[in-house]
Amino acid sequence: MTANTPVVTGFDPDSGDAQPEGSLEALILRVEAEVRELQFPGFSPDDSLNLGLLLVELGKERALPVAIDITKGEQVLFHVALPGATPDNEYWIRAKQRTAARYEVPSLLVGLRGRLGGGRIEDNAWFDQSRYAAHGGAFPIYVTGVGAVATVAVSGLPQLQDHDLVVEALRDILGSALRD
Repeated sequence: MTANTPVVTGFDPDSGDAQPEGSLEALILRVEAEVRELQFPGFSPDDSLNLGLLLVELGKERALPVAIDITKGEQVLFHVALPGATPDNEYWIRAKQRTAARYEVPSLLVGLRGRLGGGRIEDNAWFDQSRYAAHGGAFPIYVTGVGAVATVAVSGLPQLQDHDLVVEALRDILGSALRD
């Protein structure tokens, strides 16, 4: 990198401050690329367990105060609260999970797209904040040729960190599935 190369910092969805120009669009493109990348050939109960246990392992190694959930429709496939997680994390898990399931995209992407016009999706009367949350941390589990079959959600960190933890685990599990 040369001294003349501009440094573009990332968009922080939790900040109320002015954001670097183009950073919102760049983050949207990144999340859309993750959606295209993280497509599973299939997703079994064993895959769900392995994904949940990997998230627990990552959370414990890093002493993260998170709740973790994997849900298929109305069926909870995996759920745990690590030390430091609170009952509020349960609300956020469900609200983010409902958002990812309804729109079939990561909950972070719903919130980011809502900001493109300068506002927030939560500013719309039709967006029921008692049931949905357009905050990062829930990601649909996509099966190639099928679409979204389940959701994985994490709550307890700032929303971009929740999202990134889920993506890290999905990449690891997907990589393992493709190696088998």
